[in-house]
Amino acid sequence: MSNKNTYVLSLGGSLIVPDDVDFKFVKSFKNLIEKKVAEGNKFIIVCGGGGLNRKYNEAGKKIRKLSNEELDWVGIHATRYNAQFIRIMFGDLAHNEIIINPHEKISTKKPIMIGSGFEPGCSSDYDAVYLAKTYGAKKVANLSNIDFAYDKDPKKYKSAVPIKEISWSGFRKIVGDEWKPRMNLPFDPIASREAEKLGLEVAILNGKKLKNLDNYLDGKKFIGTVIK
Repeated sequence: MSNKNTYVLSLGGSLIVPDDVDFKFVKSFKNLIEKKVAEGNKFIIVCGGGGLNRKYNEAGKKIRKLSNEELDWVGIHATRYNAQFIRIMFGDLAHNEIIINPHEKISTKKPIMIGSGFEPGCSSDYDAVYLAKTYGAKKVANLSNIDFAYDKDPKKYKSAVPIKEISWSGFRKIVGDEWKPRMNLPFDPIASREAEKLGLEVAILNGKKLKNLDNYLDGKKFIGTVIK
């Protein structure tokens, strides 16, 4: 897979499994990506854990006290389950194995590769950033259920302001430098640190608005936050 016309997408688990599997979204997302593949594009799609991760985390903590590393491993395997599901939905268009290690380059003629979580201490956003490095992509699109990143948590503060464009230094002041499992942030702090080092551009978009994603992939005006 060459870096020409290669897009790295960090697909939030909340889109795949908000509570139960959102098959309508997955079907529509699949149709869009397949259309883009027919136009000559290639995709690396990294899946988050979503509701599956949340349910296992909540259940585990009711049984015994779990360390952050243990909670991370639960989340990692949730991302792998979701990734296998998405890979299978793309059929023969997808590479036949999910990518677990973002540092190892895989040789494939397939136009779609599906990735998952790798190791404790970060989220699947980190894997998307390192896959961009490994395959020479310059941009990552983070797809979740929000239209923009905000200067503070909009669920807590009515005065929160949406951000259209921001530098990495400015963004990292908002998200901080530490990762904890189930952090509700627009982009993982560890992934943000690495993206800044690599000089990557990250766009945060509402993945449910597929026409907007279509515009982004076409290089057209889109609704979202750009970090660079």
